[in-house]
Amino acid sequence: MIKQKVIVDSQWLLENLENPLVVIVDCRFQLADPSWGQQEYAAGHIRGAHYLDLDQDLSSKVQTHGGRHPLPNIPNFAAKLEAIGVIKNQSLVVVYDDSRFAFAARIWWLLRYLGHNAVALLDGGWNGWQKANYPISTSVPKPTKGDFIPKVQNDWTVDIEKVKASCDTSSVVIVDSRDRDRYEGKREPIDPIAGSIPGAVNSPWKQVSNPEGYIQPLEYQQQLWSDYQSAAEIIVYCGSGVTACVNLLSLELAGFKNTKLYPGGWSDYISYTFNTNH
Repeated sequence: MIKQKVIVDSQWLLENLENPLVVIVDCRFQLADPSWGQQEYAAGHIRGAHYLDLDQDLSSKVQTHGGRHPLPNIPNFAAKLEAIGVIKNQSLVVVYDDSRFAFAARIWWLLRYLGHNAVALLDGGWNGWQKANYPISTSVPKPTKGDFIPKVQNDWTVDIEKVKASCDTSSVVIVDSRDRDRYEGKREPIDPIAGSIPGAVNSPWKQVSNPEGYIQPLEYQQQLWSDYQSAAEIIVYCGSGVTACVNLLSLELAGFKNTKLYPGGWSDYISYTFNTNH
């Protein structure tokens, strides 16, 4: 059993590339070009890394409600984890992207949501690995049989009814993780309606890392959330439950345990009010 970590650096991963208990996952993705990540992975990835796709692997099919990236079907996702060799609570899963943890944090949260706490994010991601001139491969690793029986943490998520009930509750903080101009309704590049959930505060997810994709220091993470120490509960959302996980990562680092994800996010919230043609 490897000592549990939340963040690992490229040097640590280099030293553990051959460790059979380490499973590496590449999850690079672009919302505007869904096939891009798979193509980039094929062109080159960290040696030994498997690829998991936001749309195909980390989400389930879009419905009328539930947002643009509903949580994946649990048995299907567990089977995919087994197919890349993940052994529940033995393997350390190291995840990376090139988007400041935007997609890697989704896997980090999902694995813990399913009861597997041994998951870490690669600091600096793909770009940091490349700059260090560490081993890159175009080979897809051979499948190895894992063993993953999920134990879902059902109290880690909330639905729209819970969110609406919390809008006027002073002890509950609702955090919008999107860029400030989207939160303020000045710009909306993805969803058909601009705006934010009534009563939500804004803490953009990109604050959690620096522009090069390295995690900000612990003191910085704690400062981000210092106003919410007395909150009974912190509900975090974004457009569709993806980048909200970066803020959940930050809250975890800062020592908060009373956090929940609204997986559907803004795209789910507006689906009950408007005909958004999902």
